[in-house]
Amino acid sequence: MTDALYKIARTALFQLDAEKAHHVSMAGIGALGRAGLAGLVAPRPVEDPVEVMGISFPNRVGLAAGLDKEASCVDGLGQLGFGFIEVGTLTPRPQPGNPKPRLFRLKQHWAIINRMGFNNPGMKQGMANLSRRRWQGPVGINIGKNFDTPNENAADDYLRCLEAAHPHADYIAVNLSSPNTKGLRDLQGGSSLDDLVTAIISRRDALSKADRRQVPVAVKLAPDLSDSALEDAGKRLADLGADAIIATNTTISRDAVAGHKLADEAGGLSGRPVTDRSTRCVEILAKAVGGQIPIIGVGGIFNGEDALSKVDAGADLVQLYTGFVYRGPALVAECARAIRDL
Repeated sequence: MTDALYKIARTALFQLDAEKAHHVSMAGIGALGRAGLAGLVAPRPVEDPVEVMGISFPNRVGLAAGLDKEASCVDGLGQLGFGFIEVGTLTPRPQPGNPKPRLFRLKQHWAIINRMGFNNPGMKQGMANLSRRRWQGPVGINIGKNFDTPNENAADDYLRCLEAAHPHADYIAVNLSSPNTKGLRDLQGGSSLDDLVTAIISRRDALSKADRRQVPVAVKLAPDLSDSALEDAGKRLADLGADAIIATNTTISRDAVAGHKLADEAGGLSGRPVTDRSTRCVEILAKAVGGQIPIIGVGGIFNGEDALSKVDAGADLVQLYTGFVYRGPALVAECARAIRDL
């Protein structure tokens, strides 16, 4: 699908409530995927094979978590040319998420605010959905804790998710950075980070030994951490045995959209306003880990140049979310070609 054609489709979708438009889009992608036809609305997939985390990726451009929360549209999304798909966030028990409305477009800023709150069908249903996929590209499973699980018991939730996801995942992403689950971001540093990641890596190692199948663990961080806190978290994660860092999640800052009528809506801001900060976070983390573990760069990628900026800052892979909503499937190929041809 060319940019021009997608603009027509986007105009129609943007007449709908943002969350309704999301469901309509995912239903369409899911249906096309089941029919094996989703590739007809996307450019030809870009071949640029690379190995990261011991995984073979057909190209370096993936879909970030948050779009396919139910892990039910991997076939359709994969046919759009992504090198990998990350599903979720999934929690041990199903939960409805925060009250609606909870998803807002800031069109003049090429941005989205969401306070979804990990709405998802739970790990059991998510893995049942994922088990039906036919697309053979790499799939990451993004995991989190239920909203009513206190932080002192958070490890229990993450370990339950890890055990359920391990047989189905090419890698597992540990979400500690959503601003929409109270207290979650407190797990990103110090002893809280040490204890949680140590428990996850230990359980992962035991599962990998039993299954004779190593599944890498990546940890997703927030852009709102200070530079020094990011550096500390990166060093800790490398020392603790994490296999990658995903940088970054959405921001709670509103500096870039100050004065917009929706700026005071609670939730995480994504898109163009987070481009520069997320790239800076990639740079800080890449220097902190010194090549010990890879970085997956995500945040405000709207063209090939943005993707290259993440790679130049130290990212080994990149992910799209808000840019994909605004630009459509053509963005996937554009970014993958830019990275291949650098």
